[in-house]
Amino acid sequence: MSDEEFDLLDELYFVQNYDFIKESLGWEDGLLLATLNSLYQCGMIKCLTSPDTERFDVVDLITEGKSLYYLATKKGLMAHNTL
Repeated sequence: MSDEEFDLLDELYFVQNYDFIKESLGWEDGLLLATLNSLYQCGMIKCLTSPDTERFDVVDLITEGKSLYYLATKKGLMAHNTL
């Protein structure tokens, strides 16, 4: 897990929207979307369209990522806590 992935997972213990994450980390869109995508592809985060509505289809984070909410999965939390 990269430092960026670790820092991003640190923000996702609770459901957070894209703008909140971007402001908290102070990252550019490219880095944030790429890191979100990397964690999503590994099953460490899940995507939501609203704080209570999870997406179960395949999400293209590069095109849709700025309008979504995110939450660490159990797998992501376990990986984050064992480092």
